[in-house]
This record gives sequence, structure tokens and C-alpha cells, in this order.
Amino acid sequence: MRLLFATTNPAKYTAMRDALQPLGICLVSLRDMEQVPAAPEEGSSPLENARQKALFYYDHYGMPLFSCDSGLYLEGLPQELQPGLHVRSPQGVYLDDQAMMDYYGGLADRYGDLTARYRNAVCLVLDREHIYESMEESLASRRFLLTARPHAVRRPGFPLDSLSRRLEDGAYYYDVNAHDADELVGYEGFVEFFREKMAL
Repeated sequence: MRLLFATTNPAKYTAMRDALQPLGICLVSLRDMEQVPAAPEEGSSPLENARQKALFYYDHYGMPLFSCDSGLYLEGLPQELQPGLHVRSPQGVYLDDQAMMDYYGGLADRYGDLTARYRNAVCLVLDREHIYESMEESLASRRFLLTARPHAVRRPGFPLDSLSRRLEDGAYYYDVNAHDADELVGYEGFVEFFREKMAL
């Protein structure tokens, strides 16, 4: 089945495509579409944002699709510094990949290694009568450390992965196998969501 992933982030698209490939899903992204309008993201949770984007792009393209959104939550950080939904725009300023590494690395330098977790949401729209969504625990990442000292590896679209280390042993995710690195997103939960909702 052909399914549109409502993202322009090539790294997110590639990672999700690879995760869903065993289900027989042929994934395309907004980068494959013409005339891509900007979707509203005015929700107060990752799930509300995922729903807004999914319904907006379904109305525009009229094809089965899904949208994801995430929030980043850091233990021990003052509430006013919590990124939450605004991972790319903390304090209201949009950050490119390098600026994100500098900003979050600076927080870890100031407060010490930060225990972090992504809360992820998905909204799948097959048609107007078949809309499925989730922000279940199975979609969340495992807790991990956000450190001030970046790994040498950089992956465009996933800048914080270079600052991410496993909580249990402090190893950088880039120094462990790909399955362990997938814990930062919770791909197994996404695969189960699509398997169940699409009866695959």
C-alpha cells in the first residue's frame, strides 16, 4: 500500500520507511509531492499537532497518510526551559541542526547530563471514516542522557542524536548497533500501530 508520511525531513522519512518496509508499506514523503502548503501546528500536545497536520494534508492530497509529532522532556530542567513540543524552537527561536546541538549541549553543560525522553504521537488517516491515532507509551523513546560533549558523527535532520547516550552505561547511541539507536524513537511501537490499524 502507498502511504504518505507528512514530513519534509529526509532523515525522519528514511528511518520510518525502513521501519515500515517489512509491512509492505510503500512510503512517500511531502518532498515527493507538488505544491506543499504549510500545515498548522497549533496544538497543545504532540497528538493534537499530529492530528492537525494529518487532517490538513489529507484534505489537500486526498490520499492515505499519517503525521507524527514529538515532544522532548528533560528531567531536572526548570519548566521555562522545557522544550516540550518546541524541540526545534525553544524560547521561540527556530534552530537549524548546528544551533540545536549548541543550544541543548549548552543546557547539558550548565545543568549536567540531562535525562531525556521523547513522547511521540501519530495520526493515520486512511479516509474520513477511518482515522486512527495514538500517543501510547509504546511510541515513546526510552529515557536517555543528553550530554554536552557531541559525538563526531552527525546525521542531518537528527542533530540531538550526536548528544545522546544510553542511560544504563553512558555509551553514545552512535557507538552501539542500529537497533539500540532506534530506542530514541520507539520504532517498534510505530510498527505495531500500523500493523494493527492497517490489518497487515
